[in-house]
Amino acid sequence: MSEAKDSLALDTGTLTPQQVNLILTHLPADLTFVDEEDVVRYYSATAEPIFPRSPDVIGRKVQDCHPPKNLPAVNRLLKEFKAGARDVAEFWMRPGEQFVHIRYYALRDAAGNYRGAMEVTQEASGVRALEGERRSLES
Repeated sequence: MSEAKDSLALDTGTLTPQQVNLILTHLPADLTFVDEEDVVRYYSATAEPIFPRSPDVIGRKVQDCHPPKNLPAVNRLLKEFKAGARDVAEFWMRPGEQFVHIRYYALRDAAGNYRGAMEVTQEASGVRALEGERRSLES
């Protein structure tokens, strides 16, 4: 099988941009990427976003995408990521019947340089309710 001309060479395979987009929009979580300059560069357009976003956020400072009361926490987290003092932060909340789990990851290149941050937001009440085991495909 030959690779498409527009395929992306990744660490463990190759994908076309269309395949990357399909994967990212079908994950059971919302992803947002903020670059090392605190600029929002990407968010996954999932079918049922936890926190709906507008394409207008692309290219904006992440600080401009949060309410003023949250800015001290946003700035502290980014400062700690950039300084290497923290690599992960997580929060959870219960808006209504949902259980929303939010994780932030510092993204570093192979040399350890900070290259940005990723936010992963998931509605996790179904996962929290699981009990026992399921080890086979059942209806």
